[in-house]
Order: sequence, then structure tokens, then C-alpha cells
Amino acid sequence: MDRQVSSKDVPSFEIVEEKIKEIDGSIIVLRIFYIFMHIAYKFQLIKNDKLCSIEIPRKLLEGIRSRNSLLEEELTRILDTNIQQIDGWNKI
Repeated sequence: MDRQVSSKDVPSFEIVEEKIKEIDGSIIVLRIFYIFMHIAYKFQLIKNDKLCSIEIPRKLLEGIRSRNSLLEEELTRILDTNIQQIDGWNKI
């Protein structure tokens, strides 16, 4: 089972949250899990009555701390792709 973590335990959480709000200001980060098998964080987002899960590699989040523009662009691409997919959102 993946371990739930708090936002303070996630590298670059503020940047991830900021980019999510830029895409859609009505999305809320509900929970975050650390996935040991993939060495990634799984963000569960909620919007209205729908839930979306997005996995972001830990190395990407750690690299963003230095405000690397290429890594920030990769993060934006991952978030945008997953948030914009209609079938990525499940009714709760």
C-alpha cells in the first residue's frame, strides 16, 4: 500500500500546486501518496465531484527546486496532459 504523505514532505509542492492552479483554479489537491515501487508521488486532485490521479517522478520534483526551466516545462506538460484528459477524471 502506498504511504500517504503531507504536502511538506513533497519536494517542490508549492510549485506543483501553483501550476495546477494556473491550469484550472477550481482544482484542489486532495491527497498525496508516495509510491515506493515507482519512486514517484501520486497526487489525487478533486474538481467538483470528480477525482484525478497524477504520478510525478520524485527526481523531477527534486530537480525543480532549483527552478530549472526545462524541468518546470516537463512538469507543466505532465499536469496539463493529465488534467485535460476527460477520461482521466472519475466520478466519486
